[in-house]
Amino acid sequence: MKYRSRTEIIALILETANSGGVNKTKIMYKALLSYPQLKEYLSALIENGLLDYQEAMQVYKTTDKGNRFLHVYNQLSELITTKIKRA
Repeated sequence: MKYRSRTEIIALILETANSGGVNKTKIMYKALLSYPQLKEYLSALIENGLLDYQEAMQVYKTTDKGNRFLHVYNQLSELITTKIKRA
């Protein structure tokens, strides 16, 4: 498996949680993280307002700020990929 940056892992988590709310297990499997890694990322994303935890349903959802992050991340990824293909 190739090395993934923190930004790439964050984008995977936010994309997974963007589907209307998911539990920890689904995020962990989709992002290929161990449980300690997952806990670290979830708390950082919640603290920075990119992810929201809804206690009543015990699910995580991507916030508007998280969606803006994903939009910018995808644009940058597209630009980088385009530049590499041209070279």
